[in-house]
Amino acid sequence: MSTSPRPPSITSKVEDERYENKGEASSGVISPPLHRPVKNGDAALAILGEGAARREITEEENAAVLRKIDRWVLSVMLMVYFLQQLDKSSLSYTSVFGIVSETGLVGTQYSWLSSIVYVAQLIWQPCSSYFLVKLPLSKYLFFHVFMWGVCVAASAAATNFKGLITARFFLGLFEATVGKCGITLALQQWWRRREQTTRLALWFAMNGCTGMVGSLLTYGLGHIQGKLHPYQVIFLFIGSLTIVCSPIVYFVLPDSPSKARFFSHEEKIVALERLRANNMGTEAKVWKWDQVREVLLDIKTYLWFSLLFLCAVPSGGIGAFGPLIIQGFGFNQFDTILFNIPFAAFQVVLTVLAAIISTKIKLKWPVIFFASLPPIAGSAALYTLGRGPALRHELLGCYYVLSFFTALQPMLYTWSSQNTAGHTKKTCTTGIVFVAQCAGNACILGPLVYKTQDKPYYKPGLVCDLICWILLTVLTLVTAAYLAFLNKRHANQRVALGKAGKVIDTSLETIGEGKRREAAESADDGETAENLQSFDDLSDLVNEDFIYVL
Repeated sequence: MSTSPRPPSITSKVEDERYENKGEASSGVISPPLHRPVKNGDAALAILGEGAARREITEEENAAVLRKIDRWVLSVMLMVYFLQQLDKSSLSYTSVFGIVSETGLVGTQYSWLSSIVYVAQLIWQPCSSYFLVKLPLSKYLFFHVFMWGVCVAASAAATNFKGLITARFFLGLFEATVGKCGITLALQQWWRRREQTTRLALWFAMNGCTGMVGSLLTYGLGHIQGKLHPYQVIFLFIGSLTIVCSPIVYFVLPDSPSKARFFSHEEKIVALERLRANNMGTEAKVWKWDQVREVLLDIKTYLWFSLLFLCAVPSGGIGAFGPLIIQGFGFNQFDTILFNIPFAAFQVVLTVLAAIISTKIKLKWPVIFFASLPPIAGSAALYTLGRGPALRHELLGCYYVLSFFTALQPMLYTWSSQNTAGHTKKTCTTGIVFVAQCAGNACILGPLVYKTQDKPYYKPGLVCDLICWILLTVLTLVTAAYLAFLNKRHANQRVALGKAGKVIDTSLETIGEGKRREAAESADDGETAENLQSFDDLSDLVNEDFIYVL
């Protein structure tokens, strides 16, 4: 077998396998890649077959398969995240019902109970990223969901700082896998890029649902009079709820589209063909060190890390101290819990609304930029205004304005995930993004800039939040400009390979829109890409057909 000359603009030796011909003499013209699985390709090729020829699917087929995916996969994802946020937020609920005084917490000990969760996640995240590639997703997630429920329930037995911080450490250890890392990978395996934003938004909206349901639960549980302290009742109930629900993950959630028992063979083909335009693949059980190296050398990695870090610092502080901030406006413990519900409701509305707008305009950066502005105004107002009963309604309104920041994290997660391809690279990038969340917001730095001795003003925390949101707006513009540069570079690579330079990203359109556009295709709009390398498990920088989402 002879091989055609190595084409220009290829930056990885992985591509050498993609330019073999069928024995024809080399004519200096580059042959298109064969439709066959490359070495270490995606699991989808086992279903699509060695030919991996593009199979046209109808709108009806697409809609039927999508309904099944939403019913069996999305519903489990939403339940898992709801339980995770409920368990994680249990500490903030107990803060209003005397956990600080009942367990003798002093200084920054309460802050560390929140931060230790993310210290544990940072420790376990590298190992978790590796196991998510090597092990079945649903079984791995089930074990961790069950065990973190045990940790929350066991927190009820803790009566001092040592016992609480031990239980919280193991809670973080088991939540490291289930959180954004595991669920983001599942998102990339099942939905087109157009669909991912709204699904991830619904997932993050569960945080708001948790705030509403958790506040009402806490309000009721706080009235229980018995031998147990209110904080113990809250921990015990919430942890037990997670333990009871965890088997659903094992029995319902599939490991990947190619292994879904609720699909027929034909439906599996449709489910996989839906993802072809993503150029992101589905699943590969081979750990590729060249993709790990690419992650470390990719400028986007550091942009995603910085964006999530800046978003996470305010989120962690407000998440842990939100009820205490409201209580500082002059409300009692039960009113504080109830006034936390509107904030959670705003979170649901704003998160879903941001996703709808982003999907409609097919852009992420404008939504992220403009959603950062109201929190800047709200935190500046809270810093400036005094405290006391006379101002408590104005202060509460300013606090609710901060809720716009809750739309930022899902946008940033989808922005990073939609611009990363290659299974190992996706796993590593998601892990790094998750580390940014842990290190910044999620409660290593975030809650520590908020301290109980700073009540009721919490000015150091508000200043820190203000700086983070301002920097976030600037870095959002920088990231969008860099992605536009990468798209231009890929276009030049396609031209050098004899392909169309200007192509249409059909992954951001519905199946029907893509077909209508293809039928009315013009030179001005660009050509519809064939996406023949979608399941070759290539990274986004290596695959010249990959189009970055701005």
